[in-house]
Amino acid sequence: MRKKEGNKEEDILKAAIEVFAQAGFYDAKISKIAELANVSIGSIYVYYQNKDDIIYKIFDKLWGSLYHNLEALVNRSDLSMVEKYDAMIDMIFDTFTENSSTAIVIAHEQQRLLLRNKESFTPYYDKFIDLGERIVREGVKKKIFNPNIDTNIFRHFLLGAFRDLINSWATSPEEFQLNSVRRNIKFLSKYGILIHNQ
Repeated sequence: MRKKEGNKEEDILKAAIEVFAQAGFYDAKISKIAELANVSIGSIYVYYQNKDDIIYKIFDKLWGSLYHNLEALVNRSDLSMVEKYDAMIDMIFDTFTENSSTAIVIAHEQQRLLLRNKESFTPYYDKFIDLGERIVREGVKKKIFNPNIDTNIFRHFLLGAFRDLINSWATSPEEFQLNSVRRNIKFLSKYGILIHNQ
């Protein structure tokens, strides 16, 4: 493949997110992505073989960035486990809500891609989840988080909540205020993992 020229590839990915959000993956047209990115259809095929190639790249970039940021966070020694947990929530939240189109694509397309062919999905997704579990396990070990938590169930609980709430925000922003969603995700998820002195 040809090396990236300027920001053309980035423009294609941004346009694809918009088109996938509006039309859905199956009904999205390469011609519409090209039009929105202000490039020729041929230019898209310089970088990508087809729509699948484009959407997998979108998720690879998204989860790759999240993984590298979380890896740096996990390795910090100046933060408590609760601070790391809060920062992880903020990290996911900020990425998912960068714009409503990104949120819709994540909510509508990720699960379909994972069910269809998990092996083709970005490895950064599982790596990110493993780091998140590490925060919870270390919190349990340090007697900060509840020892009865099952990290495998917790990861699905948290990601499922994110997917549903972020999709709700993207489709009804007036009903689901971002600050309220963020605050409640933190409160509801931490209430179950923090040890409370009764």
